[in-house]
Amino acid sequence: MDVERLRRYLSGNFAPIKQTRPLTRCAHVGHIPQELAGGQYVRNGANPITNDELGREAHWFDGDGMLTGVLFRRGLKDKDIDPEFVNQYILTDVYLNANGNCNLKRPLLPSITTLISASLLTIIAVVLRTLALVVLSRFPGSKRAVKKISVANTGVLYHDGRALATCESGPPLRFQLPSLETIGWYNGRRAENEGSTDNTAGFGGDGLMGFMKEWTTGHPRVDPITKELISFHAVFVEPFVYYSIVPPTANGSSCDPVFDIPIAGVSSPKMMHDFGVSAGHTIIMDLPLSLDPMNSIKGKPVVSYDHTKRSRYGVFPRYEPGKIRWFETNPCVIFHTANCWETTSTPSEAETCVHLLACRLTSASMVYSAGAIVPPVPKPAPPEYVEEEQCRLYYYNFPLINGESKEAPTIRHQWALSAIPFEFPTVSSSCSMKEARYIYGCSTSALSYTAALGKAAKIDYLAKIDAATLIARGIAHPPQPIKGCVDTRSVDEVMQVTEDQDPVKLFHMPKGWFAQEPRFVPRANAETEDDGWLLTYVFDESQLDAKGECNEDAVSELWIIDARNMRDVAAKVKLPQRVPYGLHGAWFSEDEIARQRPFEAVRRETPKMETGTSSPLSIIRDNIERWIG
Repeated sequence: MDVERLRRYLSGNFAPIKQTRPLTRCAHVGHIPQELAGGQYVRNGANPITNDELGREAHWFDGDGMLTGVLFRRGLKDKDIDPEFVNQYILTDVYLNANGNCNLKRPLLPSITTLISASLLTIIAVVLRTLALVVLSRFPGSKRAVKKISVANTGVLYHDGRALATCESGPPLRFQLPSLETIGWYNGRRAENEGSTDNTAGFGGDGLMGFMKEWTTGHPRVDPITKELISFHAVFVEPFVYYSIVPPTANGSSCDPVFDIPIAGVSSPKMMHDFGVSAGHTIIMDLPLSLDPMNSIKGKPVVSYDHTKRSRYGVFPRYEPGKIRWFETNPCVIFHTANCWETTSTPSEAETCVHLLACRLTSASMVYSAGAIVPPVPKPAPPEYVEEEQCRLYYYNFPLINGESKEAPTIRHQWALSAIPFEFPTVSSSCSMKEARYIYGCSTSALSYTAALGKAAKIDYLAKIDAATLIARGIAHPPQPIKGCVDTRSVDEVMQVTEDQDPVKLFHMPKGWFAQEPRFVPRANAETEDDGWLLTYVFDESQLDAKGECNEDAVSELWIIDARNMRDVAAKVKLPQRVPYGLHGAWFSEDEIARQRPFEAVRRETPKMETGTSSPLSIIRDNIERWIG
């Protein structure tokens, strides 16, 4: 067994950390912008608590959710800001069952690496192990019954007075700002520990399939105008996708939530991570990346990419999913969309077009490289489907034909805006769901985000793309459909240009330093859309030892970067510990923190003395758990 390869996402600054801290004051250099006063930046990511078996398979997306935040507390003096660091595990059922459980040498849930690479017998074995451990968790002596299998390690967002952590294997989980303590599961109507007596069903409903239908995308969207929460729920059985809209209630809205509307036309179970949401429309992406337990019976991995199949995009009015129209094109993989909006033109009759910006990959290699495994050799594909390995910010234009036309929907424009690698997109929250000019994200000096075997993809550039300008150029001088690109410059070529009006700007990290997904915070009374700041955690890998491991005293920083010129670092917050390379974050304003809903309690770990480990049944349970753990 190649232990060194398997450990890639358990070592260096990918390695989980062992310490959590309450709000702890931090030193900083530079000037912290006044716009940040009272707000908090929080980022989610995987940090497996059960990590004894270092030779086990591991994937970057595996592991218990951990929230890491910096609160910009107002100081005693006017305009003083004192940054404070905090990190806490998200207390899911899985975490509470595993923490301090000496019986478990591996995480309760199977690794994504196992699901995409193991044999049928191995997959059956790990799934049966998980099911057995879940059943055993219901018996006396268990620290916590595992009722929901989500590890809540993907994203964070704010909706209707609640800060929520997400992961597509369960419903959102509410946590408290700024302490990051876990409150409870949120079903679209209420969260645990809020003291509500309303037992009306929310996500998933009351039926036998409820446990699966409550699985909510890791990227729900909140409309900046209506404040509605829009989400989808991908499942293993037909119709494969459900759809929910949750209006706010904190402001006295009389609209009722709509849960679990079936979406017709999805071809099979898919690894569906994100979607597009505009002010009036929703886009569901049926791409040829399957997530289907039945694949094992067919001799394929549970997670499997078929580059001979088409990509399909289902576009429908937000409140009328029955009017879905499907657009088809070449195969691809999309994990993250950047923005979605619609336009209406009236030359002779009104035509609505829905526009989508997304990070388009030409293969599923990232899924494999994030698990440090070699992608399978692809079977031959039609020549028109063959593309070079890339991940680029991509533009789609979906024209919606009025009336009952029998004409097949056709994508009007589909091409890349820039040739630089681009992932983890973000946009100013006030500009989402409308035609935003700028998209921010991550790039790399490598040709693609698909890391070569033996390496792990790291972010050494932050990018700002003037999407509006590049879209206009592409429409005026269309590149080749699908495979074409408006701005064909490489990262190195972009870095050689110093013009202020360049539509592609890059912030280059110092040598040996690597960043994470940035988040945009606007300046007060901003003069332009990009007048604000990018917040990102950074790490200096010169702190690694000769074996590439982090010392216990390794630390990270939070950098506040001027988003207008993409050059100046306004301030650097010195954190008391490192922040592992993780997933998605969000900015929570001072007003949002103040407007959080009341709650009665937070989730706590069950003390060992209260677990009742002395009964015969609990002893039997403990022995079985130790045997299969």
